[in-house]
Amino acid sequence: MRPDEPLTAGAEAEAHSDADAARAGRTRTLSIVVPVRHDRDRLERLLASVGAQSVAPDEVVIVDNGGNGDLGPLAARYGCRVVPEPVVGIPAATSTGLDAAAGDLLARVDADTVLPPDWVRAAHERFADPAVEVATGWAWLPSAPPLASRLLITAYLGGYTVLAGVALGHRPLWGSSVVLRRDLWLAVRDDVCRDDQRVHDDLDLSIHLPPGTRVLRDPRLSVGVSMRPFRHPGKLWRDASMGVHTFARHWPEELPPYRWARIARARRAQARSGGRTSSQPACGVSQVSR
Repeated sequence: MRPDEPLTAGAEAEAHSDADAARAGRTRTLSIVVPVRHDRDRLERLLASVGAQSVAPDEVVIVDNGGNGDLGPLAARYGCRVVPEPVVGIPAATSTGLDAAAGDLLARVDADTVLPPDWVRAAHERFADPAVEVATGWAWLPSAPPLASRLLITAYLGGYTVLAGVALGHRPLWGSSVVLRRDLWLAVRDDVCRDDQRVHDDLDLSIHLPPGTRVLRDPRLSVGVSMRPFRHPGKLWRDASMGVHTFARHWPEELPPYRWARIARARRAQARSGGRTSSQPACGVSQVSR
C-alpha cells in the first residue's frame, strides 16, 4: 500500500490500536500549534473542537501575535499554553509555536478552522507508519451548502496544489492543516524565513523541506474553514501575491528546474540507500545546483 492510499480495514484497526497505545504509553505525543492575530472570536470555536477530540492532543500551544486581548482566561478554560511572539507575521508566529511545542508530532492549524472529532486520532494513525514525515489535509466550508463547499474548495485548494506543486516539484503543504515530525522541523527550523510578513509560512516550509521528502495528503486531516477568502476577493489577490513573493524570494536557487533535478537525485539516492538528504539552503544563501 502506498502511504497516501486510504487505510484498509485491517490496517485501520491496527493503526487505531497503535494510536491508543501511543496515548497510553506516551510513546508518541502530539502538539497542536495555533498562530493567532486579531482572531480571538474564531479561536474559541477552534478550541471547542479540539476539546471534543476522540483522542486528545498532548498540548495546545497558542501563539499570541497581537490584537487578541488577554488570551489567558480563554487558554486556561481549554487547558492551553500561550506563547507570545511580538514580531508581527504568521511566519514568525508559526515558527515560535513549533519551536515551543514539545510533541513528537507537531500539528499546525489556523485559528479560524474547526477540527472534526477524529482529527487527532487520524494524525496518530497516519504517522504510525515510520516512513511518513509530513502530511497535510483538505478542507470544507461549514457555512456553505455541500455542493458549493466542494466546488469552491476544489477551485481554491486544487488550483493552489497544482500551481504550487509545479513550482515545488512535490505536493505543497497547506497551512490550515499540517502535521510533521518534530525531527523534520528541527532539521529545517534554522532555514525557514521567519522575518518576512509577506511570506506564506506553509509554502516557505514546503520549499525548505529536504529534497526527496514526500508530502502526503490525508483527507481525514481535513478541517472546516472560514468563508473569508471567498467573501473578500482582495484577500484572494493578496494571498496570490504573497505566494509569488514567497517563491521569488528563493529564486534563482529554487527555480523549478533546479528543484526538480535535486528532488530526482535525492529520490534516486533514497531508492539506493533508504537514507535522508540534507535540508534546503537557508533563506538568502546562494547555492544554485543544476
